[in-house]
Amino acid sequence: MAKKNKKKIDNKIVRSVNKNVRSSTRKLKPILRSIIGKNVDKAIRDLTFSDRRISKDIKKTVLSAISNAENNFQYNIDNLFVKEAYCGKQIIMKRFRPRAKGRASPIMKPYSNLTIILAEKQKQKEKVEKR
Repeated sequence: MAKKNKKKIDNKIVRSVNKNVRSSTRKLKPILRSIIGKNVDKAIRDLTFSDRRISKDIKKTVLSAISNAENNFQYNIDNLFVKEAYCGKQIIMKRFRPRAKGRASPIMKPYSNLTIILAEKQKQKEKVEKR
């Protein structure tokens, strides 16, 4: 009989997905890269004072992930940090603008999916040396 490898899968992944965000992935990625690895309160602060229009939607998704962590898994909000933040392509609305001489030029209006994954910081054991 072959042994089955049983790996422990962490079922307590705290995530929030925002579908159909009205922005391209090219505009979302720099903002998402800036909040990865930060504490949740610092990430919210950075998104609040960001000049980008789309940062409001990202902030809303982070706050949703925080409430998921608090209500579903009873995590302490002070220990949460942004583990992963990524976006993917969604549909593209196609529109046309009339141009000279009976021509038309396309206008692409992209949408994106936004995913925020939070994790809880593990307390590191402090080593006390006896001298």
